[in-house]
Amino acid sequence: MAHSARRLLLRRQAISSIFILCVLPLVPGHIRYSIPEELEYGSFVGNIAEDLGLTVEELSSRKFRIVSDTAKHYFNANIRNGILFVSERIDREDLCAQGVTCVLALDAVVENPVQQYRIDVNVLDINDNSPRFPHGETGLELAESTIPGTRFLLENAHDSDVGANSIREYQLIPREQFSLDVQNHGEWQLLHLVLEKPLDREKQSTHQLLLRAIDGGTPERSGTTKITITVVDSNDNAPVFQQSLHTAVLMEDAPPGTMIIKLNATDLDYGSNSDIIYSFSSYNKKWIRELFSINPRSGDIRVKGTLDFEEADAYEINVEAKDCGSPPLIAHCTVRVNILDVNDNAPTLTFNSVSSKISENVQIGTLIALISVTDQDSHKNGLTDCQISQNLPFDLKSSFMNSYRLVIKEPLDRERTAEYEISVTCRDHGTPPLFSNKTIAVHLKDVNDNAPHFLKSSYTIHAMENTPPGTSIGTVAASDPDMNQNSQLSYIILEGQIGGLPITSYVSMNPETGVIFSQRSFDYEALKSFEIHIQARDAGLPPLSSNVTANVIILDQNDNAPVVISVGSAKVTVPRSAGPGYLVTKVVASDADSGQNARLFYQFVQTTGTSSFSVSHRAGEVRTTRHLKDNEATSQRLVIQVKDNGHPPLSATVTVTVTISEQSAEINHNSVQPHMDLQYSSNQAFYIIIALGLTSFILLVVIISLLIAICPADRSSPSTRSCFVTTCCCKSSLDSTERLQHSNVNLQIVPDSKLITKVLEVRGNGTLSDTYRYKVRSAPEPSKMEFMFVTSSNPVTPGTMKKSTRTAKSEQSAKSANIGTGVSNEVSQNIHLH
Repeated sequence: MAHSARRLLLRRQAISSIFILCVLPLVPGHIRYSIPEELEYGSFVGNIAEDLGLTVEELSSRKFRIVSDTAKHYFNANIRNGILFVSERIDREDLCAQGVTCVLALDAVVENPVQQYRIDVNVLDINDNSPRFPHGETGLELAESTIPGTRFLLENAHDSDVGANSIREYQLIPREQFSLDVQNHGEWQLLHLVLEKPLDREKQSTHQLLLRAIDGGTPERSGTTKITITVVDSNDNAPVFQQSLHTAVLMEDAPPGTMIIKLNATDLDYGSNSDIIYSFSSYNKKWIRELFSINPRSGDIRVKGTLDFEEADAYEINVEAKDCGSPPLIAHCTVRVNILDVNDNAPTLTFNSVSSKISENVQIGTLIALISVTDQDSHKNGLTDCQISQNLPFDLKSSFMNSYRLVIKEPLDRERTAEYEISVTCRDHGTPPLFSNKTIAVHLKDVNDNAPHFLKSSYTIHAMENTPPGTSIGTVAASDPDMNQNSQLSYIILEGQIGGLPITSYVSMNPETGVIFSQRSFDYEALKSFEIHIQARDAGLPPLSSNVTANVIILDQNDNAPVVISVGSAKVTVPRSAGPGYLVTKVVASDADSGQNARLFYQFVQTTGTSSFSVSHRAGEVRTTRHLKDNEATSQRLVIQVKDNGHPPLSATVTVTVTISEQSAEINHNSVQPHMDLQYSSNQAFYIIIALGLTSFILLVVIISLLIAICPADRSSPSTRSCFVTTCCCKSSLDSTERLQHSNVNLQIVPDSKLITKVLEVRGNGTLSDTYRYKVRSAPEPSKMEFMFVTSSNPVTPGTMKKSTRTAKSEQSAKSANIGTGVSNEVSQNIHLH
């Protein structure tokens, strides 16, 4: 029945409190509610969304949440309707003890933008506790000589409720012999039992009294204790203190043994009845004996335990002085000890709503953590200032007193710093100041904000020709400073063409390793180099990429044997009168390879007869080594081998048949020119140039004379005449080509009809590197040919003669037609016209 009445009372008080809820805007973003204690789970506190000016949709979208510093979460908010409700039973006495006010502080936080509101919930007391005495029964011994008006201190009752629900009055039953005197000393009440009429032990030796304490609640509650008074016949003078209330001031850091006060009481009795013993009254709180001590003889009160201003800023000690009479008489006094605060508590930091992992691309102002600071000291000792480590992209902003927000101040970059250790230090204003710090670790989550980067700006890949398809020819590599999926790279070859074919038909690539493979066997002679464009792409979202160019250079192999392009004549006639150095013929060969693989050397591999002939190692010129003897065989067979400088070397052979005739060597006398050394000094070169100029002039005169004598023989065959002139001129200039023994070009005759009309161009190849141009007139024009000799512009060895141009004009006569025709046929068989 009592329980049901209590629940009905709570419900009525809750309903009445809800109707008188006060929402007081103390400061912007600061609201206050008032509710009674002992409300059930889910009880309405207030419409926090409406009071904060937020819509129900904003509660969810802006991540509304309630943050509390207490261990238990007494309140919560329903984000679907914005109602703040009770989530845990609240016992005001457990939270605030005897405090006049009991306020629970909450913080409401929303984001986008970040805002913080202070909510104070005032918990109102209800009359849920009855007054209670320390003891259910108290015994007193009074001398029958006790005079009326004598006062005896009684233990007062304790009510955990406050305000109107605390103890309102005391009642003593019966009141014939004794009365009750209640004195208020601040928050304390002193109860005195007052003797109203003289005692007579012979009439009544004991008195039974009932003391009742009644509170002011509705309905009222009460508690009782039984007082038994025994009347004795003895000591009739009680000790007396100089004053009933003593005051002392003590620092909270006073060490044990510190003197607080010295009490002094007097007794008018004599002998043992005047001996006084001091002690703490039984009415004191239990911790009084733990913190203080009293000397029973001297009355000195000293510090015994450790004082703490934060637990209590004042102590009231009830002291009794008892004489040694029989029965003993007792006097009481109160000692009030005020404690002064000392800065002995460092600030305490509490982190709420901590975001330990954030993306590196979060916006400036994003909330990392809410920081609450508490300091149990008072006044300036409890004021704090907080700061974070310098040179960090974070900022600490104050929301309210002792409340801070840790937010992002600058853009973050995980590739530069992947983790931050943020040390928050708070310092109070005491002397000396005390501080404490706490560290929060913030890890950055990677975002794909870095494109792959190739290790080189461009790549040069050397691939050997004739390698089988699928051979690895090179590797490209890129790096990405991102991590995990954002740093996983794949490689591709971008689309392109080489000679009209897709580039993927030439090369392929491993997309994971960047290794490039050939898709076909390369031919240096057909393709010497090509470019491919490679892209590296990461696996992020969205993916990022970068490109690089790789230049593939094909390296030559010795896979082409020398090819004999021409021989002066496969059957050569040499006059027996020819002297040493007489030019018999010249072998011209070429090699499609390049470099050392195309460097050619000539030698005899088979001869008949005596060694009357030799071949130049570099130029391929066959000359006589001595005067031919009369008994020399008239026909000799020479097998000449042309070998390149590759590894292994490749070769080709040509056979020349030499017939020795009895004709005079006068015609070829001018063709025999000694092999000139290529390393003359500059002075010798000057004289040689003069000599060559004179020789060329004489030769030109002889050739013109011959042409006048033989060309008129057949005017109907201009091509024959041209070939005859070409043969003569080529033979004349072959002697001078020994200076180009290191050349690798072939002898070719090229008519360049696109550039210069009616011009026949002969380009040197192999060992012959000069270029000849013949300007051929049409038939109706005068019968003459303009011959130009231009030396090659390719590099030559030291001592090589400077470029020169020789021009010869010859008048063709009809007499040379037959001779020209024969020579023309031989040249056309060994020289390619383009």
